[in-house]
Amino acid sequence: MQRLEELEEKARAAKEKKALFGDDLNLAEYDRSFVPHRYLAEAEMCALPEDEQERMLMSGLDVTGRGRGGTYIQKDTTVIHCHSMQDGVEVMPVKKALSTHDWIKDYLWKLVPVDQDKYTASAALELHDGYVIRALPGTKSIYPIQACLYMEKENLQQNVHNLIIVEEGAELHIISGCATSPKMKRGVHVGVSEFFVKKNARLSFTMIHNWADEMDVRPRSVATVEEGGVFINNYICMKPVRSIQTFPVTYLAGEGATAMFYSIIVGTPGSKFDVGGRMYLQKPGCRAEIIQRAISNGASVMNRGHLVGEAPDIKAHLECKGLLLNGGVIDSVPQLSAFVENVEMSHEAAVGKVAQDEIHYLMSRGLSEQESISTIVRGFLNIDIMGLPPMLKAEIDKALDASDKDAL
Repeated sequence: MQRLEELEEKARAAKEKKALFGDDLNLAEYDRSFVPHRYLAEAEMCALPEDEQERMLMSGLDVTGRGRGGTYIQKDTTVIHCHSMQDGVEVMPVKKALSTHDWIKDYLWKLVPVDQDKYTASAALELHDGYVIRALPGTKSIYPIQACLYMEKENLQQNVHNLIIVEEGAELHIISGCATSPKMKRGVHVGVSEFFVKKNARLSFTMIHNWADEMDVRPRSVATVEEGGVFINNYICMKPVRSIQTFPVTYLAGEGATAMFYSIIVGTPGSKFDVGGRMYLQKPGCRAEIIQRAISNGASVMNRGHLVGEAPDIKAHLECKGLLLNGGVIDSVPQLSAFVENVEMSHEAAVGKVAQDEIHYLMSRGLSEQESISTIVRGFLNIDIMGLPPMLKAEIDKALDASDKDAL
């Protein structure tokens, strides 16, 4: 209890602290009051309005639950569905977990500083809810767990805190989507996520964003990976949004720990993205890879990446590539920092446009000009993500196929 009081005090002191990167929002303009919604049993999920089901599906959540090991859905500030169908995998709202499990306090705010900026402070002081997904020791996930943070109320600031814990020797796959109602236009999403990948555990986490035109999004996430652990983080945003600012941090804290970040961003006219990530390779034998693909279709995109080598015998690679279609701006800022000898670190950055000779070649093979451009762009966005189960890879490909029809 004393620790939680200390965290609240730190959060209150940071209520006006600006973010390190990105546009600063006036949170006083947004509503954070409780929004009640009815809890839905599993059999009632398909009774959701079709347009809501479609929005959720495009962010990776299937209300039928087919091919899923569990489901969490939060609508505005209220959890409307939560269950796990797989032995050894726990899925629960974070508020319920705090009231029923003392061990949750050993993880909450352990990685993300509660006073990092006013967004983390707001999430701490006015928490709505969020999910806890935990794989018990030795559990091997068969189907991915799906989670959706859905927003319907206009001008809402949704505050969530998520905990993902993969115990020693376990394997877990998660598809987490964020989406808004077709009727919603403006709001803020503040999402704090803390990832704990224990010794010889494996986590693949795929985040798919499907926001509204006037949404501002401020995720704050930190992960720690212990000896022999593997963390694969996929981030996909191909729909209109006003702004996204995020800079996830990962600590490879055990020997032989591995982390791989893959991001795909398509920015539409007027959108602003300030995205990237930082990885600390702290023990011998650690491996890290950050692969970023960004397309500006009239957006402003800042790609940041930072690899920090703090131990010998580590390997790390950073790749930032951007493609300009119809104006906009892309800035790529790759950074490598090495503090010891015997490290192998590299980076590659490039920004360009669709080559006319490639378009002409495809048109000579019978495609129209638009079909040719779409084919080239689709190939540019294709990232070979190593180590994913075939089912999850198919889900990512499906999300890309559904998104690029509207975005390009």
